[in-house]
Amino acid sequence: MIDLGLAKLAMIGAVALIVIGPEKLPKVARMAGSLLGRAQRYLNDVKAEVSREIELDELRKMQQNMQEAATDLQSTVAKEMAEVEQNVNSIWQDPAENTQPIPEPDQLARKAREFRRKKVVRNSALPGWYKQQTGSKTRLLSASARVAKYRPKPKTNQSFY
Repeated sequence: MIDLGLAKLAMIGAVALIVIGPEKLPKVARMAGSLLGRAQRYLNDVKAEVSREIELDELRKMQQNMQEAATDLQSTVAKEMAEVEQNVNSIWQDPAENTQPIPEPDQLARKAREFRRKKVVRNSALPGWYKQQTGSKTRLLSASARVAKYRPKPKTNQSFY
């Protein structure tokens, strides 16, 4: 950048005053200012256009990356679907060797009862004092019981002064 200090500007102004003359100096200064303004606007426009082109190039690269990711995902899904379809077709062709026995309804009911029993045992395995310390609920209250328990009591001694 050009290093113009106050001394250099004063020297340029004095030379311009001598060379151009005092009557034409304001017109020349206005014209030089307008030309400098035009040059700055032109440079700003060029900078903005370059930055837009850079952003557009980055967006194009991002779009290309997204398209590559989408095609990779599509090929992966297509491959997995082909594998699943092949497995289903193999099961459909020869169901005797690939199928597991379907449990009977009474077996399912027995398994459900065992699961519920184990769940009750798991939940009730903790002692009551531990549940109280940790804040676990030991008893459940219905909504109406909670309202009755926590409703503020009405004041019976109301005195008027």
